[in-house]
Amino acid sequence: MQLSIIIPLLNEDESLTELYNWIVSVMQSNSYSYEIIFIDDGSTDDSWEIISGLSDLHTGVKGIRFNRNYGKSQALHAGFLAAQGDVIITMDADLQDNPEEIPELYNLITKEKYDLVSGWKRKRYDSVIAKNLPSKLFNAAARKTSGVQLHDFNCGLKAYKKEVIKNIDVYGEMHRYIPVLAKNAGYYKITEKEVKHQARKYGKTKFGMDRFINGFLDLISIWFLSKFGKRPMHLFGALGVLMFFFGFSAAGWIGLSKLYKMYHGLPNILVTSNPWFYISLILMVIGTQFFLAGFLGELILRSKRDKDRYRISKTKGLN
Repeated sequence: MQLSIIIPLLNEDESLTELYNWIVSVMQSNSYSYEIIFIDDGSTDDSWEIISGLSDLHTGVKGIRFNRNYGKSQALHAGFLAAQGDVIITMDADLQDNPEEIPELYNLITKEKYDLVSGWKRKRYDSVIAKNLPSKLFNAAARKTSGVQLHDFNCGLKAYKKEVIKNIDVYGEMHRYIPVLAKNAGYYKITEKEVKHQARKYGKTKFGMDRFINGFLDLISIWFLSKFGKRPMHLFGALGVLMFFFGFSAAGWIGLSKLYKMYHGLPNILVTSNPWFYISLILMVIGTQFFLAGFLGELILRSKRDKDRYRISKTKGLN
């Protein structure tokens, strides 16, 4: 199978049939073998009924339904596990991503041999204040922190080599940083393609300003994980040893200073009256805690990650 089209969605019943017909038109005009996987992330409208109807009529349509809303990352994770195509395309269900872009994305993966191609919506039809400006700041920070030079990390329209999506783990809200996860997994042939952005035709966006706050927090997390995720002792242990050393040295200096003054009959104060005593004590305590944090981090890495991050209530068309 050449293509798997993965579409996560939440309450998009008005656009699903139109999107399906549009995708099928592109697939047939290019003679692709394909599957379309809809992941219903706990919709409360008629989205699942429409997906079920499409799957009953067309064997290439497959559906996964969560029992409640778990988020886009979990939906993509489920879709990636189910995908069988050599090239995987992800896109949103709100008709803002243009299926006409799929052939070029497919060619970049198969002919140009890229591992991942990310869409870049240079011209957007979103609110300038609420989405465009925050998005530019967010993308600039992501480029600087991750080293992945993409203009639009959050674009839902992306293409992947099958090997990539089978070897990365999308969790939490890390869907924004799949290119970074891919790079950290050793897939460096990452590029972007300018794509058309459509104005939303039905309903309203499911994302608010909080996604940018969460995005920056996730960016810090993924930076830390990429640097120290496999060796937490290198960070916490080093900080702990350094702080303990300074604290112990300060305590030793206080003790030796008091002994020297006592031996020479010089006036001195109680050790507990010296503010440096408490500073050194705090440094040693915090240093010990950092060291223990690194040790616990190493133990956690050796335990198995819990994969049960969402529950699927129904499926359609999947073996």
